[in-house]
Amino acid sequence: MSETGWILLRNVIIGRYEQIRTRLTRTLGSREFASEVLHETYLRLHRSDAIGVIHHPESYVFQIARNIAADMRRSERRRVSQAGSLATILQSDDAPDLSKEMEARSQVNVLKQALSDLSPRRRAILIAARIDGLSHDTIAQRFGISRTMVQKELRRALEHCVERIGKNSDNDR
Repeated sequence: MSETGWILLRNVIIGRYEQIRTRLTRTLGSREFASEVLHETYLRLHRSDAIGVIHHPESYVFQIARNIAADMRRSERRRVSQAGSLATILQSDDAPDLSKEMEARSQVNVLKQALSDLSPRRRAILIAARIDGLSHDTIAQRFGISRTMVQKELRRALEHCVERIGKNSDNDR
């Protein structure tokens, strides 16, 4: 199956939307979340790569939707965790002293410079992974590269940023 395989899967969603959404609602516990996941599944099925023979298209669509739901929940947990950490930091020190504020601004400026030093693709991969919370597989699909290459680019980007911040900390001493 080539592109017609993806068309078949999209047609399964269109033709059996209510049944698949009902099944997803039972699995995910929320009708709204099931609808959101099913819409995202439909969008992700607009691909051009070849797929093999699919014997049970509805089950295949359902599994894709479950994987997308898991990715979305992981991403949301990361965002909530980051927001909680930020709230804790902000609450713990209501009146930061001037030296801490200046140091933080300096580190932010160094980080901005480190990000601007990265190649556009490497910077985009870092932002997609660490800010947007996308999975490595999703990033690989977006950039048309392998998951391994995403991991390498992300590691190199992080190493570069850590190195730049470390050099800045050494210079401040």
